[in-house]
Amino acid sequence: MIARVDTAWIDAFRKLLASLFAIVALTLAASAPSQADDWPQRPVRVIGPYAAGGNADVVARLTAQRLSEALGQQFVVENRVGGNGSIAAETVARSTPDGYTLLWGVQPAVVITPAMIKVPFDPIKDFAPISVTGTNPFVLVVNKDVPAKTVKEFIAWVKSQPVKLSYAEGSIGSITHLAMALFLKRAGIEMTNVSYRGNNPALTDVIAGHVPTMFSNVSDALPQIKTGAIRPLAVSSTERLPQLPDTPTVAELFPGYSAVTWNGLMAPAGTPKPIIDKMAKIIQQACKDPKFVERLAKIGVDPLGNTPEQFAALIAKDLKTWAEAVEIAGVKIK
Repeated sequence: MIARVDTAWIDAFRKLLASLFAIVALTLAASAPSQADDWPQRPVRVIGPYAAGGNADVVARLTAQRLSEALGQQFVVENRVGGNGSIAAETVARSTPDGYTLLWGVQPAVVITPAMIKVPFDPIKDFAPISVTGTNPFVLVVNKDVPAKTVKEFIAWVKSQPVKLSYAEGSIGSITHLAMALFLKRAGIEMTNVSYRGNNPALTDVIAGHVPTMFSNVSDALPQIKTGAIRPLAVSSTERLPQLPDTPTVAELFPGYSAVTWNGLMAPAGTPKPIIDKMAKIIQQACKDPKFVERLAKIGVDPLGNTPEQFAALIAKDLKTWAEAVEIAGVKIK
């Protein structure tokens, strides 16, 4: 004879467990915002990929100062130089996603280096974008003795030369290199790159007439443009610059062309969204503050202050753009 099992108590136990799980889930959900409200409780590290004193480092420190003032805890910039930015990026990608270790994301390290070599991080999966503080456009300049006054005249002048001309660039795989590679492709002309150790040495040789042209960052080029040592032909941004209102964009001749670098704050993937949004809001407010904007303008940086979602879309777009540029320039190593 088979004993009859009373299942009533089993059903009751299951319902009790379900209720307990629901209570735990609600408690955790309710505690998330409060954790974000309490953050930060100690200093926050911002890992920068470049040496102290450079343009990107200055923007990082301005942003860190703003966050420190707004949140009442120190945001300390630490420079981890090496691997074209990979060392800093990997450090943050492997850190605990609690909002206390952040990456000062610079475009070359995040989207160009991964297109050139194998890196120990995934620029999409391993990071949570926060906000871009500012962008840096570039300007196509020529030596004062070059006869071309416009981009069309420049293209015609290059085509008319009996030997292939050269152009200067700050380093292999830099924006100054890849911006020109994209431009030459669109213009249907060929030139030979001459690589230097930085924008300033490259620009010095353009001023001296050793090399006729380059894409220079705006902050270095402006003083020389004012003296007449070099002539601006076009800017690489999608809109004309306030500093050079009479200089057209490359995109006015070649629609869709854009070559700007950006600097922004990123966190390890998995960092709580309320913490991400909290920092993004502060950066967005800073980018609308006239005093903060003025400090950026002094170093040739245009404020942006986009949302985390917009920053993520920008990274995805730039990964495709600069992968194409790397292929065109022939500097893909992996």
